[in-house]
Amino acid sequence: MITVAESDLEVPGSEREAILSMRDLKVHFNTEDGVVKAVDGLSFDLVRGRTLGIVGESGSGKSVATMAVLGLHNRARTTLGGQILFEGTDLAGADEATMQRFRGKRISMIFQDPLTALSPYYTVGDQIMETYRRHTGANRKRARARAIEMLAKVGIPQPERRVDEYPHQFSGGMRQRAMIAIALCCDPDLLIADEPTTALDVTVQAQILDLLRELQTEFDTAIILITHDMGVVAQMADDVLVMYAGRCVERGTVREVLQQPRHPYSWGLLSSIPQLGGEVDLPLTPVRGAPPSLIDVPSGCPFHPRCDFVDRVGGGHCASERPQIGSATGRGVACHLTDGDAERIFIDEIRPRLGGGKA
Repeated sequence: MITVAESDLEVPGSEREAILSMRDLKVHFNTEDGVVKAVDGLSFDLVRGRTLGIVGESGSGKSVATMAVLGLHNRARTTLGGQILFEGTDLAGADEATMQRFRGKRISMIFQDPLTALSPYYTVGDQIMETYRRHTGANRKRARARAIEMLAKVGIPQPERRVDEYPHQFSGGMRQRAMIAIALCCDPDLLIADEPTTALDVTVQAQILDLLRELQTEFDTAIILITHDMGVVAQMADDVLVMYAGRCVERGTVREVLQQPRHPYSWGLLSSIPQLGGEVDLPLTPVRGAPPSLIDVPSGCPFHPRCDFVDRVGGGHCASERPQIGSATGRGVACHLTDGDAERIFIDEIRPRLGGGKA
């Protein structure tokens, strides 16, 4: 099983006021084929100094939801509903002038694909300097020194020379580190990291994760970490939110979600991961089927066509009634299984797959 260190659980501040509160967020895209409900009623709170890990299959709405925080969707083709409250300001209804005050300085994002996020026409140093000068008013000399400092922080060798090079002169991993340097240069209050270590080897990945921890410790930064890597979630996150078909299906602390999951989709994600120390020839147990079309989401629980435990509920509730997760904070599971049934299934059937054995 994926283990969570005790030291990683001793994170104060869960009772503090949220820096970001998302309430019933809906992000729908109007297309020729119909309305794509990419995010369809997402709510959560995030306080300073804590890291929220968001996990789920590709297409579950993770990146779409966080891009809405920065106002990066085309408003002409996007219908936005609900609230995105950042220290009391509703960013869901904010105009572009308001967003520019927050974007890059107070809220920053590490994008998943540095090849498309970096401009090929400007040097890496110029792109870091542009962000820094815009939000701090620093002169070019000070901004250049900050760019060199940030490149050194993220592990770019010879930063004094590399600062004048273009993105095509960087390797894929170095471009990813340059994106991280841009995101961190203004010491943001909220950092959204969308697969920040995808293109990096394990050594550099460890360095980047250490850098994010240092930033969080020094500036009390709140972090949203989007990833498919459950090991990174176990290492970095304080709280975990599991998304499926644009909705949250499970939420809780990292220990609750990774070691005592209650939703069948969470069980499927964890069962798809090779277990350290497990049998070499033991096959993985992937989630059967494929994610649904977000234009035509199944009725009731959107996961029910792929769920192996529908017959444990009875009454046809899974196909007809949408389960509710409750409030935006604390432990929550959107499933028709009772807590007792979910606990018994996990102990008797799921945990042995994960190498934990029966209780």
